[in-house]
Amino acid sequence: MCKIHILGNWKMNHTQKELASFCEEINSKWSELSDKAAYGIAPQTLHLSTLKTKAPKGLLVGAQNCSDQESGAYTGETSAVALKDLSIDFTLTGHSERRQLYKESDEFINRKTKLALENGLTTVLCVGETLDERESGSTAGVVCHQIEAGLKDIEPNKKLLIAYEPVWAIGTGKTATPDMAQDVHAIIRQKLYDLGHDAASTPILYGGSVKPDNIEGLLECPDIDGALVGGASLKATDFLALCRAGGMRNA
Repeated sequence: MCKIHILGNWKMNHTQKELASFCEEINSKWSELSDKAAYGIAPQTLHLSTLKTKAPKGLLVGAQNCSDQESGAYTGETSAVALKDLSIDFTLTGHSERRQLYKESDEFINRKTKLALENGLTTVLCVGETLDERESGSTAGVVCHQIEAGLKDIEPNKKLLIAYEPVWAIGTGKTATPDMAQDVHAIIRQKLYDLGHDAASTPILYGGSVKPDNIEGLLECPDIDGALVGGASLKATDFLALCRAGGMRNA
């Protein structure tokens, strides 16, 4: 069984004051969480150092994005080398909002994923289909293509995680049923196996309107190894509830 990961993606939310309040609350409850699961937060880039300072020991701090280049004249980008230098624990690549809003291609995401892994960052490659793709029966084809393209020329790596995020369920209040999510997670694990990756030990997270009231059902599925959480990770009480659920799965 893979170690459960509960990772929060704050997107472009929280001020310094709100971050400090969040950390104060989770610091007071941190010792109650099981150490058998992993918990992390990806804040805005300018808050990475602050979160590293204020977060409880053991909370993974991650980036929401990184560049496909190590250094150079790339205004506005964040290098995996710089993230490593800051002792950042993980980065996301391929998030649906990057794919859709910023038109990031599979090839571009592949370069970022490869560079992040080469620099020792735990890397969460995000994949998922749109509503039109699901309704046309293309879910498996879309997800498998994104995985194969995203992992092109990348050797098996213990720092790789996959996050399945059905685009139609992000920020909409809709969520895939546990059975729907499990079906896709099983497809992802088989694809990893087919590509020569260590599928059995690669955590596959679900991300799509995960909340305290639905996470337990999702975590009961054999191929769901945690969650990549958006809005529900912004409130300390909700994030702690999600972490408790994750810790119970690995108990």
